[in-house]
Amino acid sequence: MALMAPVEDGKIVTTESQNSLKNSNATGLQSGMDKDAFLQLLVAQMQYQDPLEPTSNTEYISQYAQFSQVEQMQNMAASSDLARASSLVGKEVYIRTTNAAGDTGYKQGRVDYVVFENGKAKLSIEEKLYALEDLDTVLDQTYFDAYKKAEEFTIGMNKLPILAAVDLTDADAIDKLEKTFNEMTDYEKTFITKENKDKLTKYIEKLKEVRLAAEEANGTEEPDEPDDTEKPGETEEPDGTENPGESGGTEGGGA
Repeated sequence: MALMAPVEDGKIVTTESQNSLKNSNATGLQSGMDKDAFLQLLVAQMQYQDPLEPTSNTEYISQYAQFSQVEQMQNMAASSDLARASSLVGKEVYIRTTNAAGDTGYKQGRVDYVVFENGKAKLSIEEKLYALEDLDTVLDQTYFDAYKKAEEFTIGMNKLPILAAVDLTDADAIDKLEKTFNEMTDYEKTFITKENKDKLTKYIEKLKEVRLAAEEANGTEEPDEPDDTEKPGETEEPDGTENPGESGGTEGGGA
């Protein structure tokens, strides 16, 4: 796997992901001997034993049994870590990170896949690897979805103008926020602050007033239009009824 590091001012800048893996490797070395170290000690003991008082076969068998137990325990631990890491794929997590200055921070993201290298499980988040040992928090999907909805709702509320400046151009935004809130579950609504709930209610009432005022303003202009269109048509009909009388008069005159 090719590794790349950013360079600034001619110096390699270590990333949070690299620091995470470096600390993980250092912790692994300090935690105790692995099976390879145990085997090296066993071989060294056999190589440098006193030829006049060699180690008995019973002791070798006992030490080999201990070596086998160490190997099995490490394999079990590795399998357990791999299973644990694999169960995190697709979940939102928080990873503890350490920068070059030694400051601790947190990286939040979705686990895309798991890599198992040198007996260590590593989590891939946004194409960067982090040690499983640095896992801090695993977020429940329901909790995460509710949190994201509340965050987007709050952003939408903050984009609204002051209450006194609300007009019809804000209708779509307010209607959308009202619909989003009404479609939330009771659990999701607990993520919305009481301040924003009260604020939404005020904006909904204000929008109703704006719409009612607009309807009343349009309604005052409607009576003028029928006067211009209907009355001329009505006055023509009596003229039409009088025409036969007028034509009759001309006939009489002719007679």
